[in-house]
Amino acid sequence: MSEESRADVSHDETPRSESEEREHDLDSRQRRDARRREAPSAAVVYEAIRAEAESELIRPLPGLAWSALGAGLSMGFSFVAQALLIAYTPDSSWQSIISSFGYSMGFLFVILGRQQLFTENTLTPILEVLRVRRMETVNRTLNLWAVVLVANIVGTAIFAAVLAYGHVLGADVNGALTHIAGTEYEAPFVTTMIRAVFAGWLVALMLWLLPFAETARVGVIILVTFLIGLAHFPHIIAGSVAALYGVFHGAHSLLDYLLHFFLPTLIGNIVGGILMVAVINYAQVAYSDSSRES
Repeated sequence: MSEESRADVSHDETPRSESEEREHDLDSRQRRDARRREAPSAAVVYEAIRAEAESELIRPLPGLAWSALGAGLSMGFSFVAQALLIAYTPDSSWQSIISSFGYSMGFLFVILGRQQLFTENTLTPILEVLRVRRMETVNRTLNLWAVVLVANIVGTAIFAAVLAYGHVLGADVNGALTHIAGTEYEAPFVTTMIRAVFAGWLVALMLWLLPFAETARVGVIILVTFLIGLAHFPHIIAGSVAALYGVFHGAHSLLDYLLHFFLPTLIGNIVGGILMVAVINYAQVAYSDSSRES
């Protein structure tokens, strides 16, 4: 037997692993189908979110402002849905479990409607900032944040004012609205800020789940935002509707809103979204790429 023949026999007799044997038994169509069903890698998820953030950074600011205004208005329905569920369910220990599902309503409208919400669609540009590391990208990110945040708050203020002065809902529901508004001011500054870190963390984690959630997108949004509502983790936009309703209703002053809700919640949401998710997940992908290159 020639050396070439012996080499072929030796190659054919090389033992295959169990996974290789299973793949060998599949035809090409089945192997393609199996690969499509594999979970995407962290790098693929990162690139999908980063590409979306890159497109946001080049959008005209007036378009962002109108989209963000619509998002602030839409978030008001989380406040309304919670109040309706509180008003029409028995006063019991499990009432908050039911009413917290209403907290998801505004998030569904905003995220599925592709509107600009500060924590959902503006923390992701940090991934682009970390990638290119240019002052131009930093400046565009800050401009994006400022425009979206201001427009969001204007939208929430309009919605809260209409509820407070327009007598849109009945007396029972108005009582529930007042109760929810009061809870936004209960905790001290530091406690509110720490709780807001968890809210920003959860919202940013939700963003990492959504690109490849496909038919489970609605379920992911409901579960994550339900947890935020049930745990009373303050969200700068969803909570502003309730907190500003308290201002327009006369129970709290504008200074109370700025110092006891807006400032600690904004700081906590940004820290939770940027440090806990954007930076950590960026580092995960960046160090994985560097290890492969070495």
